[in-house]
Amino acid sequence: MKVIGITGGVGCGKTTVLEEIKKHCQCRVILADQVGNEVKQPGTDCYKKLVAVLGEDVLGSDGTIDKNRMAEKIFADKTLLEQINAIIHPAVNGYIHQAIAKEREENTLELLFIEAALLIECGYETLVDELWYIFALDQVRMQRLQENRQYSLQKIQQIMNGQLTEEEFRTHCRVTIDNSHEFEKTKEQIIAQLDRVLER
Repeated sequence: MKVIGITGGVGCGKTTVLEEIKKHCQCRVILADQVGNEVKQPGTDCYKKLVAVLGEDVLGSDGTIDKNRMAEKIFADKTLLEQINAIIHPAVNGYIHQAIAKEREENTLELLFIEAALLIECGYETLVDELWYIFALDQVRMQRLQENRQYSLQKIQQIMNGQLTEEEFRTHCRVTIDNSHEFEKTKEQIIAQLDRVLER
């Protein structure tokens, strides 16, 4: 089983590409964002550490960490962001390590995909056999984000400015899949890469 990291800027179509990948091989997809939510659930070490740093007023009525309250606190105090990241990132990393070990042991998959926008920045590239960069032209990404998520141009620009440049993504990734045009072209690239990795 090979482990492949999927990354790319906001609006590039990572989710769509992964949905297509699932149709063509025996694989599992781990979304780092979902893992991030899972490791923050009540009872986990990560949850206890976060509450200790943020305070109990960050909790909702059901005892879970309220995302908006947490965001407000981090926004008001930039040093908090580093502390929070230092708690969450190792927890996510540990979860992914365990998932990889479990899947290798069970040995039923051809491929395991890990998707994260910050895959490179958070050091996940050490966990994978190779990295795939999902690329799309800026104007295509902006249009998608306006239409699909109703983001304002200002918000889109802000997010894009905070992410790696195309050059940085390409430098770190072995494979680039161009998802700027009609999806048939993207599909051809996906199948070609799967054939290469699986030596079909």
